[in-house]
Amino acid sequence: MNTTVLRKDSTRSPAPPPMTAGEERRRPGRALRTAGRVALYVALTGVALLILLPFIWMLISSVKADRDVFTVPIEWVPKEYHWDNFSRIWTDIPLAAYLGNSLFLSVVITFLQVLTGSFAAYGFAKMRFPGRDLLFAGYIATIAVPWQAYMIPQYIIMQKLGLVNTHLSLILLQAFGAFGVFLMRQFYLTILDEISEAARLDGLSEYGIWARIILPLSKPALASLALLTFVNTWNDYMGPFIYLTDNSLWTVQLGLRSFIGQYDAQYAMIMTGSVLSILPILLVFLLGQRYFVRGIATTGVKG
Repeated sequence: MNTTVLRKDSTRSPAPPPMTAGEERRRPGRALRTAGRVALYVALTGVALLILLPFIWMLISSVKADRDVFTVPIEWVPKEYHWDNFSRIWTDIPLAAYLGNSLFLSVVITFLQVLTGSFAAYGFAKMRFPGRDLLFAGYIATIAVPWQAYMIPQYIIMQKLGLVNTHLSLILLQAFGAFGVFLMRQFYLTILDEISEAARLDGLSEYGIWARIILPLSKPALASLALLTFVNTWNDYMGPFIYLTDNSLWTVQLGLRSFIGQYDAQYAMIMTGSVLSILPILLVFLLGQRYFVRGIATTGVKG
């Protein structure tokens, strides 16, 4: 019988070794780090909800009646849902034409800014010529000049050229941007100069180096610049308001003014149009999110 007991005891798993003093000290530290991480996630979630609160209110207001939009306190759950707002808006105003104008201007201006910005940035980053850094500093300094300071001279120039009340005026004024040049140049500085030097030794021209080597390596920066330019052009109000007077040329931002009368405003329809106007921006951001994050993260880090 004693032999059986000994055999049963011998099959038991060995007892865990006692914790060392270092492991005992690390256990409270690990618990504190976990608690800190949880608190950080909770705080970030709260901040995200605060940022999204106006958008949630806009989305809810888009299916309300006009009289219920600015009720106090706010009705987060409407008593009546007016889903027909999303169908009425297409007939109340030529929303399709406004969206088409905004899309046309945003695509053309974005393409030109990416083209001119990347091309000029290549000259400032990879080519050597007298006064290069001074010229770049002067060009970038124009970012500090507010647009209101030269708004009137620009308008006079466009008026003299007969381009007022045309999309071409907005395209010419926004096809070049110092910010785009700065963004692309900072990214180009992360590309090794030895790559360009090797291409020159192989007989490739500067245009070929820019188009066949630099641009394919700059997809994150190009996506970042394209996304920022597209959003800025799509949301632009003052430019179209100043230069476009014909209703058929209006963008969606100007078109929403149609719901504002002299004595009242259709606030629910304004919210409905605002919801529809952010859908293209949301789609563009979702498609280019990966490249956008990479471009912003790597821009300014010189290799």
